[in-house]
Amino acid sequence: MDKRFFKLFNLTEEQAIAILETPADKLDDPYDRYIAASHLVNFSTSESIAALIAAVENTDDRLDNRAVRRKASETLGRLQAVSALTSLHSCLGDDDCYVVENAVWAIGEIGTQNPDILEDIAKLLDKPAQSYRVIIHALAKLNYTAALSRISKFVEDEDGMIQGAAITTICRFSGDYSQMSRVVELLQNINVNSRRSSIQDLIDAKYYRAIPEISRCPVSLVFRLRAVRMLASVGIPVGEIAFAEIEPMLDRVIGDRPSDLDLVHEYDQLPSLEFAINELYETDFGRCYLATKTILESYKNEAPDALMATYAKSAYNDYGAHYHVMKLLGWLKYAPAFDLLIEALHNREPQFQKSRAAAAIALGEIGDKRAVAELKTCLITPIWDLKYATLMALEKLGDNSSCEILADDEDLLIRAKAASLGSRV
Repeated sequence: MDKRFFKLFNLTEEQAIAILETPADKLDDPYDRYIAASHLVNFSTSESIAALIAAVENTDDRLDNRAVRRKASETLGRLQAVSALTSLHSCLGDDDCYVVENAVWAIGEIGTQNPDILEDIAKLLDKPAQSYRVIIHALAKLNYTAALSRISKFVEDEDGMIQGAAITTICRFSGDYSQMSRVVELLQNINVNSRRSSIQDLIDAKYYRAIPEISRCPVSLVFRLRAVRMLASVGIPVGEIAFAEIEPMLDRVIGDRPSDLDLVHEYDQLPSLEFAINELYETDFGRCYLATKTILESYKNEAPDALMATYAKSAYNDYGAHYHVMKLLGWLKYAPAFDLLIEALHNREPQFQKSRAAAAIALGEIGDKRAVAELKTCLITPIWDLKYATLMALEKLGDNSSCEILADDEDLLIRAKAASLGSRV
């Protein structure tokens, strides 16, 4: 689990517990209790778990307290606190569907074979206005096959997220994967959440044959890369797939060119450059990729100045737009951006980690050999995509001499990529 974002709040365990146990009306901001419940994920102690359980059991109906109960449930799930199961079970009948959702998710993370808990989760599928996808996922994770008939009624649900979870769970429970093609089709759904969710469903099903389609799905590369890595790391050791098959798809995902994606959005007419630049700030990356493709095809000459202007104005502080700007500057081969790309390559702020790999790829595209030394320093990093992107960039710059540094890397795919490039020296 990536925990880079878990310690943003500078609190000790004792301070977080004290805040969580303080009545909201005694605090300057009642939201502080929510922050405390979130922060306690860093402390898997009996004291923290007891405080979180007490927060879950606090049924004060005020909005801020309901939010704290949800977050405390989530944290208990992340801590896999078995002692919390009784309290979480009691939440399944709560009137707040979000409290129920987080309790179900937490129980799935903790794990249980208690038939009463399992059946009470399954019964939620018959209750209106519940988070059915989360419920189905938990039942799948807990392997509660007795819920199969109740899950089956969701395979035609109009919500792609729910439909995909139901189809996937039925396939896993029955062993018949003939309907998984319907989940693959959701990769091209117009709704970004359905596209993202279908990727998770394909991971859950270990559906290796969908790797090519996943690699071309127009969502953030974070989702695609996680899927390809997880499926490959499971499939390669058992002989289901070979790295030689996966390498071009990994390269495509890390390279992240819009021309390598099956875009789901389109423009009725050519938009202005200003409109396309603004689209880089969208949370649906499918729209960002369409804008990127448009900028590269129609505004090559004007784009560099516009990108530098939007960076200075707001992209420097928006991690999504920041990422797209870095990539575009590389594809446009805008040499004056060299120093900016070097800065992004070494940016250690958690929210900008994705841009480090983007900067590496961009430096490879620009072709300035001064980048080689800077890139080599990034081979020793725990950040997987940065390491892989650095290998790709160094190859682009004509330097495969550093592959041996990663010959014994702990990650199977990094080792394989280093060996593949080393064989070309």
